[in-house]
Amino acid sequence: MFRRRRRNEEADQPVDELDDDLAADEDEAAEDGPADALEDDEALNRPLPPAPRPDGPWDEDELDDPQEGRIDLGGLLVPAVEGMELRVEVANDLIIAATVILGDSAVQLQGFAAPRSEGIWHEIRKEIASGITQQGGLVDELDGGLGWELRAQVPVQLPDGTQGAQLVRFVGCDGPRWFLRGVISGRAAVDADTGADLERIFRETVIVRGGDPMAPRDPILLRLPDNAQIDPASGVAPPTAQEADDSGKNPYSGDLNPFSRGPEITEVR
Repeated sequence: MFRRRRRNEEADQPVDELDDDLAADEDEAAEDGPADALEDDEALNRPLPPAPRPDGPWDEDELDDPQEGRIDLGGLLVPAVEGMELRVEVANDLIIAATVILGDSAVQLQGFAAPRSEGIWHEIRKEIASGITQQGGLVDELDGGLGWELRAQVPVQLPDGTQGAQLVRFVGCDGPRWFLRGVISGRAAVDADTGADLERIFRETVIVRGGDPMAPRDPILLRLPDNAQIDPASGVAPPTAQEADDSGKNPYSGDLNPFSRGPEITEVR
């Protein structure tokens, strides 16, 4: 099930209250009528140029010294925060994403190429929401601290074999010819104070797209930071044949669990 909150609604409501809210929204939608809902959908899904980003995330050309205080991963410059653990994720021998872990929370960062004249976050939100609801999950779209985002209950299988739900926030930002996606999980997905720390990491990330031609949604590739330590639990290994086949899927509709352990390299600050 999917719902959208208007901008004047409370944005920091816990995700675990979604069930009651969704039932109430169905009643409200019936009273408001289909015309109002259609007008809201058209306004939010209309392609628009990237919005101003006075507080980040940043393009490398927007800062005098973009590497200051950041870990250089090539396509992304990730803020260095005391106590953080940094993991980079590998697919087909290419590094495609970085995950910053702070305590019991994490934010996965992944950059993509985008058109010059319009953003793609409005399209991506719709695709993510559709994928989650098709799995039987719940999605709440709201205007939060990082703009429009998705807060979701994603169905997962628990270690004992029963079905549960993982609470996840999907955030995004359109920039000049790039798009940055963040997946916030753990305590930060439901606790505003903890979430603010990871939101700050997302805002302070710098995207280094480069000038080479890239098709929209192509991943902006990363590289290992200097003095990176190989994680002994997983190491860096080429993906299996099945993983190679899965890599052709829509990058926004699958892999909804940022804590799933795959090939990775860990750096602890």
